[in-house]
Amino acid sequence: MRAQTVSRAPIEAPQLLSIQGGVKRFGGLCAVDNVSFDVRQGEAVGLIGPNGAGKSTTFNLITGVDSLTAGEVIYRQQKITDKPLHRRAAMGMARTFQIVRLFGGLSVRENVMLGFHPQLVDGFIASLVRFRRIAADERRCTARAMELLRFVGLAERADEPVSHLSHGQQRLVEIARALASEPAMLLLDEPAAGLNEEETTALGRMLRKLNDDGLTILIVEHDIGFIMSLCHRIVVLDHGAKIAEGNAASIQADPKVIEAYLGTGAAHAQA
Repeated sequence: MRAQTVSRAPIEAPQLLSIQGGVKRFGGLCAVDNVSFDVRQGEAVGLIGPNGAGKSTTFNLITGVDSLTAGEVIYRQQKITDKPLHRRAAMGMARTFQIVRLFGGLSVRENVMLGFHPQLVDGFIASLVRFRRIAADERRCTARAMELLRFVGLAERADEPVSHLSHGQQRLVEIARALASEPAMLLLDEPAAGLNEEETTALGRMLRKLNDDGLTILIVEHDIGFIMSLCHRIVVLDHGAKIAEGNAASIQADPKVIEAYLGTGAAHAQA
C-alpha cells in the first residue's frame, strides 16, 4: 500500500485535545489499556486497528459517551474527563456515529437544523419577550443549513424526507448537521462505512477541504487507503493498547503494525 500525499501537519499548532493514560474496563475486560495521544489544532488524525482493538471505545471516551476507568481527557487546556457529551459538544466538539442517527420523519434541511439546537433554544427563551430575535435566529439557521447542504451537494434534496436518501447521502447529512454547530473539532466514527468507491472519494475530498480550511479532525475508520490519504498522523491500537503513532509512511513500515494489522493483506479491516 503506497502512502499518498497529505498537506504538512501543523507542527507548531497548539494542542487541542489530549487523552492521557486512558483506561476503560468492562468487568474483567480491559478494552482500553493506558492509551495516550494528542491532536493539534488544524490537524487530521486517524485512529485505526484490527477488530477488537479498542478504537470505538477510545473514541467514546474522548467524546463522553463512555466514562474513563482511569486517565484524563483534556480539551482546550481544560480537563473534561467528567463532562457529559452535551457539555463537550457545547465546547466545540461535534461527532458523528458509526450508525447514522437521523430523524426519518423530518426533512433533510430540518435534520441539519437540529445541529443549531442550542442557538434555537436560546432564541426560543428570548422570544418570550423579544419575538424579533427568534425570527432572525430561525432565518439565520435556515440560511446556514442551506449553505451546508450546498457544501455536501444535497441542497436540491433539502425539502425531501431524509429517509428518501441513500445511505451515503444520509452520512453527508449527518456531517452537515455536525458542522452546523461550527465546531472547533469534528470527530467522525467510520464515516466511509457502507459507502461505494465514488461516495468514499467524494467524502475524502470534502473532509480534506474542511481540514485545509482549518477544521481539526479525529477519525476512526476501517478504510486504510482513506485514512492514509487524509490524515497527517495515524494512531494504531491493538488489543486496547497503542502500538504505533506516526505519518502514513512510518505506519506502513512499522513491523508491529504489519504484524497486527496491515500484514493481513486486507484493504479494509473487519468491523
